[in-house]
Amino acid sequence: MARRPDAGAPALVLKPGREKSLLRRHPWVFSGAIGRLAGKPEAGSTVAVRSADGAFLAWAAYSPISQIRARVWSWDEQALIDDAFLRARVAAAIARRARLAGATDAVRLVHAEADGLPGVVCDRYADVVVFQFASAGADHWREPIVDAVLEATGCVVAYERSDLDVRGLEGLPPRSGPIRGALAEPTVTITERGVRYRVDVAHGQKTGFYLDQRANRDRVRTLAAGRDVLDCFCYTGGFTLSAFAGGAHSALSIDSSAAALELARENARLNGLGKAEWLEVDVFAALRKLRDEGRAFDLIVLDPPKFAPTAAHAQRAARAYKDINLLALKLLRPAGLLATFSCSGGVSPELFQKIVAGAAADAGADVRVVERRQADDDHPVTLAFPEGEYLKGLVLEKR
Repeated sequence: MARRPDAGAPALVLKPGREKSLLRRHPWVFSGAIGRLAGKPEAGSTVAVRSADGAFLAWAAYSPISQIRARVWSWDEQALIDDAFLRARVAAAIARRARLAGATDAVRLVHAEADGLPGVVCDRYADVVVFQFASAGADHWREPIVDAVLEATGCVVAYERSDLDVRGLEGLPPRSGPIRGALAEPTVTITERGVRYRVDVAHGQKTGFYLDQRANRDRVRTLAAGRDVLDCFCYTGGFTLSAFAGGAHSALSIDSSAAALELARENARLNGLGKAEWLEVDVFAALRKLRDEGRAFDLIVLDPPKFAPTAAHAQRAARAYKDINLLALKLLRPAGLLATFSCSGGVSPELFQKIVAGAAADAGADVRVVERRQADDDHPVTLAFPEGEYLKGLVLEKR
């Protein structure tokens, strides 16, 4: 049921002085900022957020269990949080991605807080849309959000991948499976800059593919001509195939997942792009072995999994990031390039560069920053919500 704007709506009343982040348009309200709860809202329902003196601040989705007690839907006191509101937000988010049409048929349509739909992620793979609902508010409005996306895209198949650890923090069980229609095949075939990939939306990482790395795959493609490439944490071959499409001489691609490598080999056959060497092994162990064997490469890609989901894990993650970057720099030929990434939200771009600089010092390498990288435009970051800037990268040259 929609919430109508009136003074009697359930409300979170903040402690004195705790409204500053909301006035700066940060969309989260933490439990420690709340002075009292007025009314008895259910999980996912809409509440007014008010300052200690009763002034309206925002309409937000309530989560009684999470440390993020509320996520903002709207700053407008006259807004009505209902199906029409969500439909308009979805339509606006999809319209922002229009410039990517033609370059790819796989795109992030909704990017949670950055699109004003907190906790909602939706990725399109050809004619299939895949959803993740990570918060109580997102889960509460699941059905109208799905309907709005299908209406805006014309897609008829919707699949859910809400098998996220963070749902437990919201008091929600994991959920995965079809929402509308049925998958015609176990994998969905997409095309990105002329390269085709089979995507396992039911079992793959995230929603099946790393759409956030699209621009970075394209950049590696422009750098790869004539180079011997090492692709670490290669998953289903995105960077490897992009490198071959750019004229790479050879590629050694490493991942610890047999299922991912099986799909990577299938993707390689699908495109007929070069003959990669696929290696199923722990990447850390593989890099040490390659170092001991005296191997060397002209272009190395490091795209590891999330080592630090929160800032509390940053110190442990720093050691892991330093180790792999140190080893990679030792394997890099003079004038070689290292494209290194972190998708850890708990590691800032500044900290990541500091870690990699420490690795270069320990490796005895003179390294130049060629450029800084981030997620593609369909994964926007707002100034008020820096937490959305989880993916960061550096392209480095060993001089």
